[in-house]
Amino acid sequence: MFDSLTERLSGIFTQLRGKGRLSEADIDATAREIRLALLEADVALPVVKEFIARVKERARGAEVSQALNPAQQVIKIVHEELVGVLGGEERRLSFAKQPPTVIMLAGLQGAGKTTLAGKLGRWLREQGHTPLLVAADLQRPNAVNQLQIVGERAGVEVYAPQPGNGVGDPIQVAADSIDHAKRVQRDVVVIDTAGRLGVDAEMMAQAASIRDVTSPDEVLFVIDAMIGQDAVATAEAFRDGVGITGVVLSKLDGDARGGAALSVRQVTGQPIMFASTGEKLEDFDVFYPERMASRILGMGDVLTLIEQAEKVFEADQQERMTAKLVGGEQFTLDDFLEQLIAIRRMGPIGNLLSMMPGAGQLKDQIADIDDKHLDRVTAIIRSMTPAERGTPKIINGSRRVRIANGSGTTVTDVNQLLERFTEAQKMMKQMGGMMGLPGRRKATKSPKNKRKGKKGKQQNRQPRSGGMPALPPGLGGLPGAGAGGSGDGKDNGLPPGFQMPKIDLSKFGKK
Repeated sequence: MFDSLTERLSGIFTQLRGKGRLSEADIDATAREIRLALLEADVALPVVKEFIARVKERARGAEVSQALNPAQQVIKIVHEELVGVLGGEERRLSFAKQPPTVIMLAGLQGAGKTTLAGKLGRWLREQGHTPLLVAADLQRPNAVNQLQIVGERAGVEVYAPQPGNGVGDPIQVAADSIDHAKRVQRDVVVIDTAGRLGVDAEMMAQAASIRDVTSPDEVLFVIDAMIGQDAVATAEAFRDGVGITGVVLSKLDGDARGGAALSVRQVTGQPIMFASTGEKLEDFDVFYPERMASRILGMGDVLTLIEQAEKVFEADQQERMTAKLVGGEQFTLDDFLEQLIAIRRMGPIGNLLSMMPGAGQLKDQIADIDDKHLDRVTAIIRSMTPAERGTPKIINGSRRVRIANGSGTTVTDVNQLLERFTEAQKMMKQMGGMMGLPGRRKATKSPKNKRKGKKGKQQNRQPRSGGMPALPPGLGGLPGAGAGGSGDGKDNGLPPGFQMPKIDLSKFGKK
């Protein structure tokens, strides 16, 4: 969603980095460019004015004028102010002291409330709660049926005593749902309310009545992140008419310019609590302002990437791979297949790579990546015998033909996989050696290290258990992909002397 804004801001900061000292004219020109970038992204004008004023005030202060690198200091200021616009620190749901906790969803028709109710229910269930979804949208055709289907997919009970389609009293349904939740011991009630195509008095009156009879602990305003400038008027209407306690951004994966996300927090005065980033039920998570600001500025979102990996990589799998690395054991095709399957469960590869720092430099290549390539790789490995997976060196010409025929691919595809896998094996072995793990030669045996003297010594680095999995061979060398990487390849968090393999994303392109 923020691609155009990220591209504009990256261009602005690139120009800044070439300057040793910043003059008043440089600060004014930079502020003007940032203002234009935000306005083009459909950010509300009052929000832009306030944001630019704060940036200019801080940029003219001592933290920039006395800095060794003023350009980086300005970028830091923009990042911090962007985090402030998005809400500062994340806020979690407030749960009632005596269950059930009542969460009411409000918003316009088409904002995605019903689907979001299912996503929220699934998320709550994963957090150890027992949620109940309430079908109080009795106006929109098939809204009740849609919630029932979504609830079934999410594994969450749906309370729907009325058929909807214009039949039934939504206020009574909402009131009765609280008693039902107490009877069946559900600790969270999520009420899906009706919307309209536009803000009107009838919708607001109904939402206010549901709020009065249920006394919700949270009133979440669901807003379509693609509606642009209309977000301001809509947010103000719900804030004044219903009284919201938090905001949920839906359709954050769209191709709109994303101004709503940067406007709604400041307009409503309420935090953005969740974000929906796709159509699947799992495409939903807590909104982290700092992470979103980093992604907008092209700094990546490694923390979210790690959290996604931890969800799909089980603890015993992480420990097993760490033990292999520590013990100097060979990285096999079985290990690679296991990781590949887990990575596919994390979502589209393009989305994962876009979270890596410096990925903006490869935006066009990442957009062209075809996930079906990974499915072909999986098919090739599964067409091998256990012996071939454990010792790929035994795969001769006739075996390659058999594997290609069995996987529905070509011999060239098999050759390319084996070549990239050999590179991955070398990389894993090199990582073990650089971290001071068993299996490496002592530094004193190398004539080069002898000549280096004290400078040639390296501190032993102990590997961390778990963490991020290795990406498929050929996808792991994004610029600045390490922790704290700046995108220039100099500060990538890897052990000294470690060389990442050359990447060629064209091999993963859509055919």
